[in-house]
Amino acid sequence: MSDRDSFDPLSWSKRDGSSPVLPEMWKNVAGRQEAGEPEAGGLPRVWWLLAGCIALVAILGSLWFWLPRSPQNSAPLPEQVQIAPLPDGATAPPQTGLPIYSSRRVRLAGPKDLLGYLREAGLPADEIAEANKVAMSVLGNAKGETSAVLNLVAAGGTVRLERLEASLPDGSGAILARGDDGAFSVSRVAAELSKRIKVVRGELDSDSFYSSAVSAGVIDSLIPEFVNAFGFDFNLAAEVAPGDTFEVAYEQTVNAAGQPQGEPQLLFASLVTAAKSRSLYRFKPVDQDTGWFDGNGGSTVRSFMRTPVDGARITSKFGMRFHPVLHYTRLHAGVDFGVPVGTPVYAAADGMVIGSTPTSCGGNMAVLQHDNGWVTRYFHLSHFAPGLHNGQRVTQGYTIGLSGTTGTCTTGPHLHYEVRIDGEPVDPLGIQTDSGRKGLEGAARAAFIQQRDRVDVARARNAE
Repeated sequence: MSDRDSFDPLSWSKRDGSSPVLPEMWKNVAGRQEAGEPEAGGLPRVWWLLAGCIALVAILGSLWFWLPRSPQNSAPLPEQVQIAPLPDGATAPPQTGLPIYSSRRVRLAGPKDLLGYLREAGLPADEIAEANKVAMSVLGNAKGETSAVLNLVAAGGTVRLERLEASLPDGSGAILARGDDGAFSVSRVAAELSKRIKVVRGELDSDSFYSSAVSAGVIDSLIPEFVNAFGFDFNLAAEVAPGDTFEVAYEQTVNAAGQPQGEPQLLFASLVTAAKSRSLYRFKPVDQDTGWFDGNGGSTVRSFMRTPVDGARITSKFGMRFHPVLHYTRLHAGVDFGVPVGTPVYAAADGMVIGSTPTSCGGNMAVLQHDNGWVTRYFHLSHFAPGLHNGQRVTQGYTIGLSGTTGTCTTGPHLHYEVRIDGEPVDPLGIQTDSGRKGLEGAARAAFIQQRDRVDVARARNAE
């Protein structure tokens, strides 16, 4: 078959301008078809001609399918409106004729900063004043970081506040909403708080009780109270050693997200040493001060405090020693507690002030005469308690002054504490004291047992 004998109908042309010129092979087919002769091979010529027509239709159909369609033949898409947040600082929406909605979230230092943020949102002055007034009717006395969500709508060239939600860390807050009449209404949101008891156990290291407790996970603000709980039974600067164990249970208020709210409260303290052990529960009887009690409701308070200062560490014990300032050996008639300047110093027991004057070696010195005849002396105070004077009656735990470095016989801030019995100095840490307060009875003891059991359940769960 020659190049002219093409099956492509598009290659045929009109040579004389009147009729298509067929390739020779197609002429032969046509001629035989007119004569009614069958083509060699079996089928009549007319069937071959029909097959060619079908092929032509298929080729033209495929060309039509792949040709690009005219946009005029496509159905128009429905109009779509783009709702976008209002740009910061904008006071009017783009000129689309439709309202634009925006939701903004911000964290403020406190509710009082809400007024400034309303101004930044571009609201009209009268609306700012009204919204802030209504919101502050609920949040005015609240404190703490505030989370605020503003729902705004911009239309007609102005920005309008539709809704405001303000939340405090404890979950409380206020919801401000615009009514159908355009006025704002406010509803109060109650705090979502609960209390959890957390238990921490640890072992003393070779550094200090403080470092051991912090390493175990005890909140540092609880450590001084833990020390004070054992003020009548242990001196944590001298009577504990590496390997001794401790346990703490404290209560923490949390919000709905589990975040701590407010200060934790110590409920239970336990200390086990090679020589002794003690487990104490914190409890406040009705019309009495908060105190520490053993498991049966017996008070830990003794008639005499061996350590009249918080968080103390012993820097020098009772006994003969070479004086670091006077440079000769003599009796050190008390115990030195190393504490920062300004630490409160307490009366070791009930008694009367019989001295509150400056001295040369001891600096500012307070002297108390106690009801059992014992005398205590407190040296190197930076200040006396306001109004402290001879003849004044004081109770155990009363702050008689603040620690310091006054006097010539000191090399650093500390409290020198002495106890004298019948005029003779004795070791304050070796004094055996009797109970100074009755144990819990009646309804107070029943309330204590209930709280004790609650703490013990939390401790047991933690041990599982």
